[in-house]
Amino acid sequence: MNASVAIQVLPKVLEQEETRRIVDEVISYLASTGLHYAVGPFETTLEGELDQLLDLVKECCRICVRAGSPSVMSYVKISYKPDGVWTIADKTGRYQTL
Repeated sequence: MNASVAIQVLPKVLEQEETRRIVDEVISYLASTGLHYAVGPFETTLEGELDQLLDLVKECCRICVRAGSPSVMSYVKISYKPDGVWTIADKTGRYQTL
């Protein structure tokens, strides 16, 4: 694993429930990839290889449009280090509560 990506998609739709429906489709897609991920209140973080993660970012935008959004804004953070990046657990594990 040489990268982690945090992505927030904002479909350009008017109704809050429509936004939720489209974002849920994106999260379902991310879950289907088999990659380790964590959903947060503003963004979803994934771990994997850089090229694979960048392809996922593109697909997330396409999913929003296929789901009915005329356009989408995506905010993406990328951490890349060829010999390995910190995992989600490394970054936030000690703060998790049960």
